[in-house]
Amino acid sequence: MDHAVSLALLLVLLVTNVYPSSSAYDFEHCENTVKKWASSSLHSDTKDGHILKDMLFFLHVPRTGGRTYFYCFLKKLYSSSLECPRSYDKLRFDPRKRNCRLLATHDDYSIMSKLARERTSVVTILRNPIDRVFSAYEFSVEVAARFLVHSNLTSATKTSKTVRLKKGVISTLDIWPWKYLVPWMMEDLFARRDARKRNGPPNAYGNDSYNMKEIVMPLHEFINHPVALDIIHNGATFQVAGLTNNSNIWEMHEVRHCVMTHQTLGKYVLEVAKKRLDEMLYVGLTEDHRESATMFANLVGAQVISQLGASNAATESGSVFW
Repeated sequence: MDHAVSLALLLVLLVTNVYPSSSAYDFEHCENTVKKWASSSLHSDTKDGHILKDMLFFLHVPRTGGRTYFYCFLKKLYSSSLECPRSYDKLRFDPRKRNCRLLATHDDYSIMSKLARERTSVVTILRNPIDRVFSAYEFSVEVAARFLVHSNLTSATKTSKTVRLKKGVISTLDIWPWKYLVPWMMEDLFARRDARKRNGPPNAYGNDSYNMKEIVMPLHEFINHPVALDIIHNGATFQVAGLTNNSNIWEMHEVRHCVMTHQTLGKYVLEVAKKRLDEMLYVGLTEDHRESATMFANLVGAQVISQLGASNAATESGSVFW
């Protein structure tokens, strides 16, 4: 399992050119910045990594099957009263909420700065990065296309505003990374629809579902677009390292820009991500779903049941868990 996890991360660390070099991000400055961050991140006194602590943080990498784990396992193990306030894109929640024991979110590892490290266990799921790119593309198209059926929504901008006006509703448009990917895809879908109205439908659409340019952005355009390069490429590695464009720590954005400007510095990010994975309570693989789910049940589920049972017993006897 460890070898497979390392292989997945190695595949994720793609060589990309996203940001041009600039004086603000000259190599010497960036190398020192990234090395300093990596050195502080690699230093850890984590002990008993396979023992469940007070809080469980599910670092949900998008398009890895995480919803299955959340609804089929975590929601069954933890009552709603034990869930931390939903975070996802907000990064503005109070982990000190009484009985807050489970945090499930798309936020990256930087959210650990808001949690008590010594009392928090982290779990995640990884997926072959090529498959995850295909899945992210398909999901972006699927969600964006839902809005085309509403004749009163004439643009992606109007659609986004209408959806966000619904109070109490957590929209996909509010959740990272879809808050960036879906509106972008919506804008493209509306533009292609309007072009068909002006020019009429084409004589033929072709047989390649990933290259239907008359209807939707082709996969190769999606992959090479700056938005995808910024969010999808290296996505899981940056999320585990805490370096996404959604990072909770401002200093992390400088590290991120340096790494994306100077490709060779990516080796430090990979080392930090691998170290973080080694310290997690559990790391599953989408491709080995049955084996991973069984391991999750045996390693995590059993400890949650035991821990909550002991907590309930302590409460009934008058002890205070916290």
